[in-house]
Amino acid sequence: EKYTDGLGPVVVQDVETRRVLMLGFMNAEALLKTEVSGRVTFYSRTKKRLWTKGETSGNFLDVVSITSDCDEDTLLLKAKPDGPVCHTGAETCFGESNLGDKLDFLSELEATIEDRRSARPEDSYVAKLFAKGLNKIAQKVGEEAVETVISAKDEDQEAFKNEAADLLFHLIVLLNAKNTSLDEITEVLQRRHQPRGTS
Repeated sequence: EKYTDGLGPVVVQDVETRRVLMLGFMNAEALLKTEVSGRVTFYSRTKKRLWTKGETSGNFLDVVSITSDCDEDTLLLKAKPDGPVCHTGAETCFGESNLGDKLDFLSELEATIEDRRSARPEDSYVAKLFAKGLNKIAQKVGEEAVETVISAKDEDQEAFKNEAADLLFHLIVLLNAKNTSLDEITEVLQRRHQPRGTS
């Protein structure tokens, strides 16, 4: 209603990496179709019709949430992309990589560990760990924890970082073996971090 042509801007953000993927425009019909179908649909100002992102390429944007800004004249749409977002083949329409920041790498590592657990390739260290069972994985975490503590007492910072990386890696393997995700552990930390008196 704020726009004479009935088209409002929509910022699309990757729900996982938080990268801005693209900017599009929706009218009321496009918004309704997006909400009902679960896939982002815009109104194309050049084609003069609705178009679902990915209808030609197959690189759909799966809707996670839709919110309005404080003035209620712009939408923020968080989505999961099924592939490159830009028509040029780039991951975003702004030419940025959609890998996210360093914390996102842990999610990628977690997904790789899950893949190794499922596929069990013969040459995979992780697959061999899973084949040995939970006790061996837990034991490995304990060993890496001791090595990290010992390394922390020395002056070699690089050695300490390497031991800490080994510990974190094997901890993620153990979490996977216990069917527990990094997100679930993060939620526990977030609850602990809440100020007293809040729910």
